[in-house]
Amino acid sequence: MCLSTISLRIPKYLHEKVRELARKEKLSINQLITLALAEKLSAIATEEYLGQRAARGDRVKDDQALAKVPDREPEEQDMLP
Repeated sequence: MCLSTISLRIPKYLHEKVRELARKEKLSINQLITLALAEKLSAIATEEYLGQRAARGDRVKDDQALAKVPDREPEEQDMLP
């Protein structure tokens, strides 16, 4: 794996919070920031993907497909409490 180094300037209060959380999670600050960045990038990619899928949607076709589903009560194991 090829690693890069960056210099990051963050407010002192944020640095303290990151340090506390890293200690609590038993991670280095570097690992914590890397994981947080990866999670954010994944969330953005997911949002973009879902937006693209939604744009391809066709409400008329969806309604036609749902009209074919029988109108009946769910089985007992599928009921919400």
